[in-house]
Amino acid sequence: MQNNIRNTNLRFNLDKEQQRKAWEYLHTMDRQDFKSYSQVISLALVDYFDRYYRTQADPYLETREREELFVKQIVDAVENSLKQALPLFLSGLTAGMAQREPQIRASYISLFHFYIRSVKLLCPFIRV
Repeated sequence: MQNNIRNTNLRFNLDKEQQRKAWEYLHTMDRQDFKSYSQVISLALVDYFDRYYRTQADPYLETREREELFVKQIVDAVENSLKQALPLFLSGLTAGMAQREPQIRASYISLFHFYIRSVKLLCPFIRV
């Protein structure tokens, strides 16, 4: 049976801010979530180098990630405002349609269609 365990030593210079902070993280980590130093260090190294090599291969990765986050925030905001405004709008629309003339009814419908088209233009990811 092969021995697949490798040992290495780490040295932290506590006078350097980043190394001191790493040392503190290692010694204050939650042992329920992280079973060993090896687990934490391997997770951190793999995360760091995966991201490093992705950004080397794709220099615009971080910009795209920020843009995607921004678009997601816009989509979420539009969805939330739709959830809040649409029931009131539809109840007003149905109440108005029952009481008013066909011309006013058509203006409500065109306003509703304009609202839906605006949402689709702003956020093409939303299915309405």
